[in-house]
Amino acid sequence: MLRKMISAAALAITLAAGTQADAAGGDAKVRVVFDQKLPNVPGKSMKGVLVEYAPGGSSPGHTHPASAFIYATVLEGAITSKVNDGPEKVYKAGESFPEFPGDHHAVSKNASKTKPARLLAVFVLDTDEKELTIDDK
Repeated sequence: MLRKMISAAALAITLAAGTQADAAGGDAKVRVVFDQKLPNVPGKSMKGVLVEYAPGGSSPGHTHPASAFIYATVLEGAITSKVNDGPEKVYKAGESFPEFPGDHHAVSKNASKTKPARLLAVFVLDTDEKELTIDDK
């Protein structure tokens, strides 16, 4: 079931123009591709964010709003990620990882210098949150 939902989301992303999000620094292209209030959880929304990295591309270290739970799925290529004090790990297309409220995403980059990479980050967060990514200072 989850695989079908991810496939449907990936297809929707491919077809949707999306709206440009406040892109994190670095050279990632970041777009909100869906934003849906959760009808059974007042005050909460689900937002899908497509992050596209050119070969060798990256995002700076960052956090997300305190209300945000995130589940990221690599759609294409491979992404190197490091959350909190955990090790750097490479996730390949079809693999996923969570980010919990308060986590620090220290590393997020394309694992390849020659091929592009894309991931879909699905946020569940307070509906009134506008800034999805807070770059390290």
